[in-house]
Amino acid sequence: MGEFVLSGRESLGIEFGSTRIKAVLIDENCNPVAFGGYTWENSFENGIWTYPLSQVWEGLQEAYEELNNDVFEKTGKYITTLSSIGFSAMMHGYLPFDKDGNQLCEFRTWRNTITGEAAGELTELFNFNIPQRWSIAHLYQAILNGEEHINDIAFLTTLAGYVHWKLSGKKVLGIGEASGMFPIDCAAKDYNEEMLNKFSSLEKVKSLDWNIRDILPKVLLAGENAGTLTQEGAALLDKSKRLQAGALMCPPEGDAGTGMVATNSITERTGNVSAGTSIFSMVVLEKPLKKVYEEIDIVTTPTGSDVAMVHCNNCCTDLDYWVNIFAEFAKATGSDMPKYKIYDLLYEAALSGDANCGGLVNINYFSGEPVSHTEDGRPMFLRKQNSTFSLANFFRAQIYSTMSTLKIGMKLLEDEGVKIDRLMGHGGLFKTPIVGQKLMAGAMRAPVSVMETASEGGAWGMAVLARYATENEKSLEDYLDEKVFASFKSSTIEPDEEDAKGFDEYMKLYEAALEAEKTAYQNI
Repeated sequence: MGEFVLSGRESLGIEFGSTRIKAVLIDENCNPVAFGGYTWENSFENGIWTYPLSQVWEGLQEAYEELNNDVFEKTGKYITTLSSIGFSAMMHGYLPFDKDGNQLCEFRTWRNTITGEAAGELTELFNFNIPQRWSIAHLYQAILNGEEHINDIAFLTTLAGYVHWKLSGKKVLGIGEASGMFPIDCAAKDYNEEMLNKFSSLEKVKSLDWNIRDILPKVLLAGENAGTLTQEGAALLDKSKRLQAGALMCPPEGDAGTGMVATNSITERTGNVSAGTSIFSMVVLEKPLKKVYEEIDIVTTPTGSDVAMVHCNNCCTDLDYWVNIFAEFAKATGSDMPKYKIYDLLYEAALSGDANCGGLVNINYFSGEPVSHTEDGRPMFLRKQNSTFSLANFFRAQIYSTMSTLKIGMKLLEDEGVKIDRLMGHGGLFKTPIVGQKLMAGAMRAPVSVMETASEGGAWGMAVLARYATENEKSLEDYLDEKVFASFKSSTIEPDEEDAKGFDEYMKLYEAALEAEKTAYQNI
């Protein structure tokens, strides 16, 4: 790619991740040309994992300003016009509003495990797995709880849908994001009509002043027009007021959908693993699963094809805390080694550890995990008296713990006979070259590939979807193959049999240790 020249025909993608809001600007060939970001963290208030919506706007403006300054440093100009914009965010959760647009309760994120009663009832009613984090589970739990705001709901959306609504005036969602609110009928490319009827017929729902069809966002497919940036929206995005209204808005998507796009994993028998604060795998199905699994969600690609999703709430948070301890120690010795180098050193040390971690086991749970049937989390490191306690084994156990719960769900797909031709990795776990990729390949007993775009992740995937909305003459699958990924490089690591056997041994300890985990959160 040559020197970047600002043309006004660029596309912008912004993704609200769990710990970072990322902004990526791409040129007309989908090359990333400028970046911005903002660090934030959820808070646990009154038993609810949440973010204040005021910080959504603060973070959005800061990320965009940093990106705009990056553009200025590279071109000597600030952005005034954009071709298209797309917003993505953590999927699921609960954001209800009244008819005047007032927020009715705190934003309840995907991380909450407080809807078990509702999720269980709806799963039985629909004969379709409804995870605790899905919006419909949160809604029905609020109904079962008799919460005061329930009758006042006029609109229910996700974080991505909320930001899109405020910037465009349109109450819409991309089909992949919508599939994490309410089940989708892939033939109709819309919410499942039979399940909408079943929900509406529930006794506690019939008495309410609204119909479920009226409060959910409209479903759109990738490439469809989802409105344009309004003058008010431009002011919300760019506090310098340089940005003009009128950019095309593509359907807002969830981080699962943007991960699929960013790894070119939207065709049958392809899959990807996104590993950051949470970890989840997405495998595009050839045919429906034979059974309903509480551990597996059925969502869709941004084009509306069925995807088996194994979502785990906990991934790299605990690992990061341990890295901080090593960073504190390094500082105490007088070292000025930056944190990213400490990360790399610890990751690389893990490669020399025993394949089974020498009898060490780490439980990385900060919150509950429906996949392993744990209701709460207590981070916990365990070892027997005669375990081989070394730095290499210790940190290998940290990395293994990030993917252990995922393995529990993926084993069910193996048992179903689901075929995966390629598994693409992206997210923080794969930032250090080779290590996370190699250990994941052994754990999943499948080749794992990482693309050179992996560090851009979902924000870049969202920018690509925004670009596609302006060039949608061909299918998204063909667009990705022929235009976006034709020249991008990737590296693939095949599973090592010793790693695979070692991880299987580690998993026996891990699953046994879950009983201690349950005892820990029940008593501490």
